[in-house]
Amino acid sequence: MFGILKKITVRGFVLANVLVIVLMLLVGYSDHIDPREHATLSTMGLAFPVFAVLNAAFVVFWLVFKKRNVIVPVIGFLVCCGPVRRYCPVNMPGNIPKGAVKVLSYNVWMFDTWDQKDGEMNPIVDYLLNSGADIICLQEAGCEPGHRDSIYPLLAKEYQYCDTIHKRSDTDDILAVYSKFPILGRERIPYKSKGNLSEAFFLKIDGRKVLLVNNHFETVGLTNEDKSRFHELIHGETERDSTQKESEFIVSKIGVGAQKRASQADAVAEYIGRYRKRGMSVIVCGDFNDTPISYTHRRVADGLTDCFVASGNGVGWSYHKSGIRVRIDNILCSPDWKPYGAVVDRRCSNSDHYPIYCWLKKK
Repeated sequence: MFGILKKITVRGFVLANVLVIVLMLLVGYSDHIDPREHATLSTMGLAFPVFAVLNAAFVVFWLVFKKRNVIVPVIGFLVCCGPVRRYCPVNMPGNIPKGAVKVLSYNVWMFDTWDQKDGEMNPIVDYLLNSGADIICLQEAGCEPGHRDSIYPLLAKEYQYCDTIHKRSDTDDILAVYSKFPILGRERIPYKSKGNLSEAFFLKIDGRKVLLVNNHFETVGLTNEDKSRFHELIHGETERDSTQKESEFIVSKIGVGAQKRASQADAVAEYIGRYRKRGMSVIVCGDFNDTPISYTHRRVADGLTDCFVASGNGVGWSYHKSGIRVRIDNILCSPDWKPYGAVVDRRCSNSDHYPIYCWLKKK
């Protein structure tokens, strides 16, 4: 009798493990769902780490109770290796080659000047000046009028070539590029948005024209209160009666943001595609406001290399406020570049984002 119960229990856990794998697979490839057609389903990528952790827990479980069954979750990770690698890559460290170009992307959150005292060095500016980056792409690069003279002139002094662009006025979102290479020109990538934007800059790097695209896609649309509620939902801190209502409300808001970003991602991807057909080298930076498993990321990264996936390690959370941890900042490059040493740098935590950087070397 005990033997029969044991077999039934083991089979039950095997079936549970298979179910987790199936869900992990479906969620892992949800980036192929167009949010404009299925808004809620397109947000499933947010749940990928949950199923990945559950499958990892099954690895430990089977190693303890029935070693031969560990093959089940291992096969699950192999079948889902693409999304697993996009979400949490593992790469061997390598030496940065001589002549590589260091690229840094950072949503600076208005330089976090709200508590900055007059005459005090801004920590974000200090970080950027000491970063050693050759190209810096900034998002939300505006600041309070009283602090502008302590920010922009310092960066312009270090970087000979710089340019800024805003949506309508200098109170809107500002994108900025600081470069040690000449900026030959710029062009707005048109798409519908009240406050977000993408800008193409043309740089001359080692005698070759390179397309640099700086992006700040539509925000997720959650207020600070919504983010706190989302954090409570994830950690099971919400009352059972309100859990479903809360989750439906938050997912619907996330879905609306995903729909807006889908059109923006299409516009940027098509723009990049036109220049790639001409053989132009491309570097893409920015705050995508979407996870590595999303329509936005897949669309923009199509035909490009995700530098963090190719040369970084771990989950690389770049957004870190309100209890939410997710990698939404990216550096991408065309295949004629080889990325090295991508890092989401947690040493500078003044913004609600961490900076991301890597080195690029021409092949």
